[in-house]
Amino acid sequence: MKVLLLNVGFGNVVAADKVVAIVSPGSAPIKRLKEDAKEQGKLIDATYGRKTRAIIVTDSNHVILSAINPETAALRMLGKKTSQNPEDDDDINVDLQDDNDEQELDSTEVEE
Repeated sequence: MKVLLLNVGFGNVVAADKVVAIVSPGSAPIKRLKEDAKEQGKLIDATYGRKTRAIIVTDSNHVILSAINPETAALRMLGKKTSQNPEDDDDINVDLQDDNDEQELDSTEVEE
């Protein structure tokens, strides 16, 4: 079983198949969503003190704050390269094998 991990910045990753939405943090409903998640203990801050540029909502109602732009995160989910900095383009495919605890890490490959 392959799991695509979405890089949300600063080496933090989220299972891409668990992502429900990637939104901008500016609107009042999104700010309320963020506050509700904080009260419920489901807010994850992956910004490392930087400005929040994207809010990622998962299927478990966790809310993840990210310092990358929503457009960048969406392109990363599609497997497209988004920046000139190779360190930023490190989405990872993980091959989880049921009978073996080894994990094989590969870079995302996209046919163009």
